[in-house]
Amino acid sequence: MISGWKTKYSEILKEFMYNENKDRESAKYLDSILKKSSNYEKISKKIKQQNVIVIGAGPSLSRCIPKLKKMKKTIKIVADSALKPLLENKIIPDIVVTDLDGDKESLEQIGKTNCIMVVHAHEDNFDNLNMVKKFKNCVGTTQSKHYKKIRNFGGFTDGDRCVFLANHFRAKKIILVGMDFGEKIGRYSLTKKSDRKIKLKKLKKGEELLTWLSSFTKSELFTVSRPIKGFKKISLKEVDIIIT
Repeated sequence: MISGWKTKYSEILKEFMYNENKDRESAKYLDSILKKSSNYEKISKKIKQQNVIVIGAGPSLSRCIPKLKKMKKTIKIVADSALKPLLENKIIPDIVVTDLDGDKESLEQIGKTNCIMVVHAHEDNFDNLNMVKKFKNCVGTTQSKHYKKIRNFGGFTDGDRCVFLANHFRAKKIILVGMDFGEKIGRYSLTKKSDRKIKLKKLKKGEELLTWLSSFTKSELFTVSRPIKGFKKISLKEVDIIIT
């Protein structure tokens, strides 16, 4: 577990009134249905000392899609809400980070490919976890303690978990695209109007965690999206320079 995460997790439990025991129950169940595999080694080979694009479903994603379509050889780690518009534009991710609340059809479609599905278990998605049985390449994560095949790389929302994953596997550079963390929720997010307040609260927490990560990571951090403390703000045009 990442140093200092226990404290951050305690804060999350208190702030969002989550139940750690239920998080652990979900992690144990996910472990029971996951196949034994070498997918963690596959993730390491993809990410270690590589330049990585992390793609979220924020409002700025739309304007970034033409650029992403041209970046076929760059490793792409995608938060699940961004998956559907990417697939519609024939942009294939290398890794999808999901707690299974995104577009189910898109998740099942990409889950049949060589894309690695990083599935997060928590108290709210226990009933959705059986979906992993359909995935070709899958690993499990938790925000609580490690449990057998289930790992904790840090992070809270799908978006910031993508960044924590890239950090854990020692990416050389991490560039955020469509990761806005502002007061607007991207149109690709499946958030209901009634859930908007809690969604914005989660985004704020995700941004706080990324700022914390920036204080100790060895990866170089950049963002094409809304400025984030600890990340260098760059333009879309500068991405080509950064990843070369």
